[in-house]
Amino acid sequence: MNIDLYLERIKYKKDVSINEKVLFELQRSHLKNVPFENLDIHYNREITLNVDAIYNKIVVQKRGGFCYELNGLFYHLLKEIGFNVKMISGRVYSTSKGYGKEYDHLAIIASIHNNDYLVDVGFGKFSYTPLLIKTGNRLSDDFGYFEFDKFDDDYLRVSEVVDEVSTPQYIFKTIGRNFNEFQEMCIFHQTSKDSHFTQKKVISMITDTGRITLNDNQCKITKGADAEIIQFTEETKFNELLKEHFDIEIQKYS
Repeated sequence: MNIDLYLERIKYKKDVSINEKVLFELQRSHLKNVPFENLDIHYNREITLNVDAIYNKIVVQKRGGFCYELNGLFYHLLKEIGFNVKMISGRVYSTSKGYGKEYDHLAIIASIHNNDYLVDVGFGKFSYTPLLIKTGNRLSDDFGYFEFDKFDDDYLRVSEVVDEVSTPQYIFKTIGRNFNEFQEMCIFHQTSKDSHFTQKKVISMITDTGRITLNDNQCKITKGADAEIIQFTEETKFNELLKEHFDIEIQKYS
């Protein structure tokens, strides 16, 4: 992995040192420049937990990815820079199905000055900066409010708080995991009809003014409180919007 090229990919131009400020800026830069996307799943391109392959896709080809790719690669960047980090397994909450299986989601914990932070650049719309893991506190983030609490003794739960209503995002243990432990669930999310990733194409990224999200038949562009929605049915329109807003041409990787 070429750290300089990775930092160039996320447009991080400052000096790198091991502290909270740099960690926060790295996460913000990553979220603003590398989209969350599941396109390879819908074009029958296998996603493997190979760091070199993911680096080539995200840094060289300037694509995005889903949690195993985005957080998996970001973990390796942080580790090579010198941060004290570990990969953790998250079980994502669904209102209809409850909590997913172990290894349903890959996230990161970074430890700095006796503080542990939940770092996540691969969960779609989540926090803009790392979240201090401390129960009983409501954390203010540019994207809203979050809180941690204990769940079933063995787990911690991270929730988003909107209008005093707390909605679980996922539960996790603080045990460090190996990358290859996520392989089975990585395959599941690419192939199973029970995975929401196989239901439709989606690509989404933060902008300076809001967010752009593109799926099979809709492009939603939010700017502050305003939202523009473009509806379409043609694959050619999807490709056109993909190029316009994300500078990605899927044909290149056919």
